[in-house]
Amino acid sequence: MADKKNIVVIGGGTGTHTVLQGLKRYQKQAHLSAVVTMADSGGSTGRLRDEFGYLPVGDVRMALAALASDIDHHEELLRELFLYRFDKGNGLSGHNFGNLLLVALTDILGSEESAIRAAGKLLRVQGRVIPVTTEKVHLVAEYADGVHITGEHDIDEPDSARHAHSITNLTVTPQATISERAEDALLQADLIILGPGDLYTSVLANVVVDGVAEAICNSSAHLVYVSNLMTKLGQTIGMGVAEHVSELKKYIGRTPDSVLVNTTPFPAELKQKYAVSDEYPVEFNLESNGCRVIPADLLATEAVQTTSGDTLKRSLIRHDSRKLARKLIELI
Repeated sequence: MADKKNIVVIGGGTGTHTVLQGLKRYQKQAHLSAVVTMADSGGSTGRLRDEFGYLPVGDVRMALAALASDIDHHEELLRELFLYRFDKGNGLSGHNFGNLLLVALTDILGSEESAIRAAGKLLRVQGRVIPVTTEKVHLVAEYADGVHITGEHDIDEPDSARHAHSITNLTVTPQATISERAEDALLQADLIILGPGDLYTSVLANVVVDGVAEAICNSSAHLVYVSNLMTKLGQTIGMGVAEHVSELKKYIGRTPDSVLVNTTPFPAELKQKYAVSDEYPVEFNLESNGCRVIPADLLATEAVQTTSGDTLKRSLIRHDSRKLARKLIELI
């Protein structure tokens, strides 16, 4: 058998969870690493961040759960427990059990990285989950009208005054540097996957940390972008696949080698739900200009189930993890 390839997924949230869940089935072909954003500030993660002062745990939890072993009932139960969200109880409602566990492990072991490694052993994680930085940061977006908004949650779910304005510059405050483990993973990668996920608050939230763009540019890895399915209010309204790729090049300094684009039509009833918020399918307007465009059926057919107690806005249309993984594995 040929040597295993090193695959690194950059992002956070449900998009990264979906990619990792699919790629986990290809352990014989690949070593998996997830480099996840440390800028999350909403929901359970934001509350714990404010109360304990630790690095945000939500994106770490999602990646760990995706890579958790689930070969028998007991392992699957542990994975479900890690993802469980309380929907009642004073102070508990809205919190994820996995978030609380990671905070407790950080208290016991003395560092967030030690907590992540320990949780990985408990879940028998098949891969690595790596914080993009070990420094505490907040995301800052500058808009076309000159307004600055600080905080990932307020950028991700902006008030109505921001809906019509585009983001012209994204940074983190205070300035932060890529973690050594994240840098090593990127430099040793054979395939680096960007997305799917919110362009600014999941994908580029990693890239704007000092050293990340340089590591991607210095890596010999094949760089692939998985295009988002829908536009995002206050972030990517009016942006097609070509504009997404242009923003990636702007911040990274490198055009993706390949771009995966879903071509399967969306259910009309789900499109109507998004249209109420002025969110629409991302236009497939990218021609093969410096990158390989790969159109494919990547759409999940199952309806997304919302979780009781979850206060954050979640996507209803998502990629299919198995379809996505098959296309990504073909690239190595």
